[in-house]
Amino acid sequence: MSSKQQQYVDWFRGSSPYIHSHRGRTFVIYLSGESITHAGFAHLIHDIALLNSLGVKLVLVHGARPQIEQHLKRLKLKSSFHNGWRISSADILPGIEQAVGQVRVNIETQLSMGLINTPMSGAALGVISGNFVTARPYGVRDGIDFGFTGDIRKINTQAIQQQLALNNIVLLSPIACSPTGEAFNCRAEDIATATASALSADKLILMMPSSGVSAEITPDITVEDIRPGSTKKRSSSLAHQLNVLQAEHLLQKNINDELTQLHLNSAINACKQGVRRAHLISHETDGALLLELYTHDGSGTMITTDTYDGLRQANINDIGGILELIEPLEQQQILAHRSREQLELEIDRFSIIERDGMIIACAALYPYAQPHDNHCAELACVAVHSHYQKQGRAGDLLQHIQLQCQQKDIHQLFILTTHTAHWFIEKGFIEGTLKQIPVQRQDMYNAQRNSKIYIKNL
Repeated sequence: MSSKQQQYVDWFRGSSPYIHSHRGRTFVIYLSGESITHAGFAHLIHDIALLNSLGVKLVLVHGARPQIEQHLKRLKLKSSFHNGWRISSADILPGIEQAVGQVRVNIETQLSMGLINTPMSGAALGVISGNFVTARPYGVRDGIDFGFTGDIRKINTQAIQQQLALNNIVLLSPIACSPTGEAFNCRAEDIATATASALSADKLILMMPSSGVSAEITPDITVEDIRPGSTKKRSSSLAHQLNVLQAEHLLQKNINDELTQLHLNSAINACKQGVRRAHLISHETDGALLLELYTHDGSGTMITTDTYDGLRQANINDIGGILELIEPLEQQQILAHRSREQLELEIDRFSIIERDGMIIACAALYPYAQPHDNHCAELACVAVHSHYQKQGRAGDLLQHIQLQCQQKDIHQLFILTTHTAHWFIEKGFIEGTLKQIPVQRQDMYNAQRNSKIYIKNL
């Protein structure tokens, strides 16, 4: 087997957990007007078709902002904006409808292709459009009449779900109707957010020009430092994962691009309205959608509600709460004993989840420098309060720890456990030996506990 073939096989095997995880899930994908005019849009269509064939239920919401601008210019009509909203007067509404209709037909046409020797061969996709969105007038704001600009009133979730159950792709346009028989020009981002929320979608994916959101992060500063009150000096870098609180802070302080502001705000609103994860992905990067969904490292920025309860770095004031959390587990010999003095010395190693002032989960990360820059770290003291177990808190902590490892250039994570081996195996750890962990940690190994060792390559 050639190296190229082996690389393909390895990638396919590595993507299988994501294929299983995403099958049967509902994703709402927003396609900006800019993404539709991009030279790589045909490849994006191929990737969307692949998602459908892999069992993902898809709702596509397309924008048409640049197409509307170009069409109105050809018609020698002018439109204006106020606070990011287009003023859709009666004289330009027909031109808006024409531009949106052309975009919708273009998308349907590309999704209907089935040429031999193309990725669409044999796809036979069903694409359904209709009056799934009910709108109302945006009205008069700041003394300005927005005319036929619309706001979202209702999403017909039952009708959409019926089509998804038939394995059809639902395509929504930014023109929506009202019960009075009028058409309104709505923001496609708002339709995508409202639809994802109404369907309780598993993901909202926003395709945009940039590769996500740039956060101010350095190797010694985690994304938990991106919060109000932080004074640490940082440099710009792509934020691969943010919780809602961090994303809101970035929206308020660090983003100047209007489109990125709009898309990030849509992602935040979706998460607040029950969508667990929202993704900001670049339509300019070929294959970015597949990379984000089917690889560990992803391609853009994910906004998640997983840590919205308050996952943060522990400080000296948290020692009492951590002791209260771990003492019952120490008594059951699930965790090794830690004294208050030891916690005080190691508190900067701990991350916690806090809810209503109570620490409900914790974990610690202990890095070890290895030869040839093969750095590794121990994940230790993973604990979740009994009232909050089986709710994904430990998984949230593990994701957070792995993100820290990525920022610190740590390539391997290991754990010592006596009771929870199967949980770690399910998370990708494999059983190792004492000789596989750093010599410094071998010297501290407690033979009486006889802990098993599990290792995960990152």
